[in-house]
Amino acid sequence: MKINTKIIENNLKINFNNKKLLMQSLTHKSYNEKYNNEKLEFLGDRVIGLVIAKKLLSLYPNENEGVIDKKFSYLVNKKTCGQIGRQLNLKNFIKTGNSLRNLRSNDEKIISDCCESIIGALYLDQGYAVAEKFILRNWHNFLKKSDITRIDPKTKLQEFSLKKFKKLPIYKSFKPIGPNHNPIFKVQVNISNSKKFFGQGKSKKLAEQNAASKLVKSLKI
Repeated sequence: MKINTKIIENNLKINFNNKKLLMQSLTHKSYNEKYNNEKLEFLGDRVIGLVIAKKLLSLYPNENEGVIDKKFSYLVNKKTCGQIGRQLNLKNFIKTGNSLRNLRSNDEKIISDCCESIIGALYLDQGYAVAEKFILRNWHNFLKKSDITRIDPKTKLQEFSLKKFKKLPIYKSFKPIGPNHNPIFKVQVNISNSKKFFGQGKSKKLAEQNAASKLVKSLKI
């Protein structure tokens, strides 16, 4: 798939100095095992974390660390990054192998990872200030909603288990299924005196959230 860099740059409202970095940020490992966006995603994740943490401390100077951490988790998780990636229409530009030729709406991890990798590439290309401006512009609506503290299922289950049993939930991971470039993770979770619930996802973290969500619903927490 040939990509016109001007189209994606116009879409992102950013002009890259190094077009190769931009192209690498759009390349999934199923397309190229060696030249892909995994390391840029790793970097971008950290840049997003720094920018959002700094912004939350500015927005909520009187909140305690626990509350800010929950807001932070909501703002930097794969679901939020995936939503932003979809708003940026990244699925139209991601280079994938034949097995992933048609990205579906539920390919959240691939779109989320690409969103992070673009930010990693932007940081390398133009530095922290430009990357910060890009992040705050695209996370603006989510930051506006951050005054409502959102507690994810895994955190909710952990707090319940610690309060009632003084023990953490027990998670058990199974061997991923599917191809190496697009595995499906499976996880089991239970707490004291509860049934075991299973969850699946494109990452171990998503699988844990899925399993925790089922148990939380069962317990009516």
